[in-house]
Amino acid sequence: MTQSATHIHPEPHVTHSVFNQAPPRVDVNEYELDTVLVEAVRRHDGAWGDAELREIGALVGSESFKHDAHLANTITPVLHTFDRWGHRIDEVEYHPAYHRIISAAIAHGAHTRCWADPQPGSHVVRAAAFMLFGQIEPGHGCPVSMTHAVIPSLELQPDVAASWVPKALSRSYSPELSADKESAIFGMSMTEKQGGSDVRANTTVAVPAGTGGPGTEYLLTGHKWFCSAPMSDAFLVLAQAQGAGGEGLSCFLLPRVLPDGTRNVFRIQRLKNKLGNKSNASSEIELDGTVAIMVGEPGRGVRTIIEMVAQTRLDCVLGSTAGMRQSVAEALWHARNRAAFGATLADQPAMTAVLADLALESEAATTTAIRLARAHDEDADDQERAFRRLATAVAKYWICKRGPHHAYEALECLGGNGYTEDFPLAMRYREQPVMAVWEGSGNVIALDVLRAMTREPESVAAFDAEIGKARGANRILDTHLDRVRDQLGELSRLDPAGAQRQARFTVEAMALALQASLLVRYSPAAVADAFIAARLGPDRSFEYGALPTGTDLGAILERH
Repeated sequence: MTQSATHIHPEPHVTHSVFNQAPPRVDVNEYELDTVLVEAVRRHDGAWGDAELREIGALVGSESFKHDAHLANTITPVLHTFDRWGHRIDEVEYHPAYHRIISAAIAHGAHTRCWADPQPGSHVVRAAAFMLFGQIEPGHGCPVSMTHAVIPSLELQPDVAASWVPKALSRSYSPELSADKESAIFGMSMTEKQGGSDVRANTTVAVPAGTGGPGTEYLLTGHKWFCSAPMSDAFLVLAQAQGAGGEGLSCFLLPRVLPDGTRNVFRIQRLKNKLGNKSNASSEIELDGTVAIMVGEPGRGVRTIIEMVAQTRLDCVLGSTAGMRQSVAEALWHARNRAAFGATLADQPAMTAVLADLALESEAATTTAIRLARAHDEDADDQERAFRRLATAVAKYWICKRGPHHAYEALECLGGNGYTEDFPLAMRYREQPVMAVWEGSGNVIALDVLRAMTREPESVAAFDAEIGKARGANRILDTHLDRVRDQLGELSRLDPAGAQRQARFTVEAMALALQASLLVRYSPAAVADAFIAARLGPDRSFEYGALPTGTDLGAILERH
């Protein structure tokens, strides 16, 4: 006899039960949750923008917006050099999600609202709007930033400004290239393959189409190694002017479409295959008899375009800071919703210290960024303008350099999830370095600090006065402030080569002095004391999470 078989009935999908995973971080108000940003905006005269910032916070925190951000960074721009019939078109196709994102940013004035409605706190509210959008999707921030930054340069040429500034101030967005548009997005292209940051080595030639000189048309011929956002409506470019109208490196406004509706010669050679910043197309372009209008005086191109560069450097600070906020928010969300060894990750002492240290870095960056934004408002006096000249470069150097390591440490808090592209911190880790490279990498910025100290000594006095406002509040900080003053004095006595070798060391010390000073004045004592001990104290560490004994970790994290 055979024994009857026992039948086992399968239970499908039992291995697919999902537990101990953080829920999606969607449908949150990113502004209301960012206590540090809210406080900074109100402190620096931006409370009048609170309602719109709340609206933006809800928008960028929505599930649909975050999904669009994911799409824009995974279905990346495609270059179409020719159409199907062989006509040269030089167009970049973006996923519709990208257009939805940049359209929302423009509609909320993340580009030029501070110029359109100048009042105390205008730059503060604009900075906060820019940061909120950039916190979720950073790539679109490039053309938004350049459209914001172009205004001061255009205003140096009133006849050109009369035509183009109203378009830049518009809150409407259209991706189509057309001469009839009432709005415009701007780009910028300075560097060439042989020069890079040494823009005076540029070989692009500008020949006058008529008499030449400011406000007149030129024909440009040359090659640009980096042109970001090539589907912008117009660009500021540098070229070597020739002819009776004046010679030398000059600044030009280059439209993609000419007034009669024909396409300007703007040959997109290729799109750059970048480490990050994937949603934003960056390109090499060729100019060949391309029509452009001189902006500013001939031979003064760097001085003309530097007005734009100064604003985009501030936006690099804002962008890196926005990235830090995203990193902290995502790391904390994961750690508060996932358990290990009998407690949530956030309550494990080692993880708590890491999260608190990441939060300290984010708070220091946010406090500094919004203080700088306030210094750029139109009501800034001579002292404020001198302060921002030096402080913007100092902050650009330090905060942007801190971004990549900060993103990495936050990514690690998510473990394996953080290393996948399904979670946003992998994108953020790839994104942060661009802020340090764009508009002057570390050495360029450090040398700019030296230049400011030499040519504008009042900026050193203004910077010293600002950081000195915190004297007497913390012994470690007082010692550091003395050290910074000594370093600045020593730097001024060195020969050029010696000053260059010392520059990075001094700029780092200046940046930490500024951040610590602001935290002492504006943040709770638990935050300021922990930051100063961890960054300036005798027991400071190279890694996040090695905070001094006695640090009030709970008080720090409660703000984030």
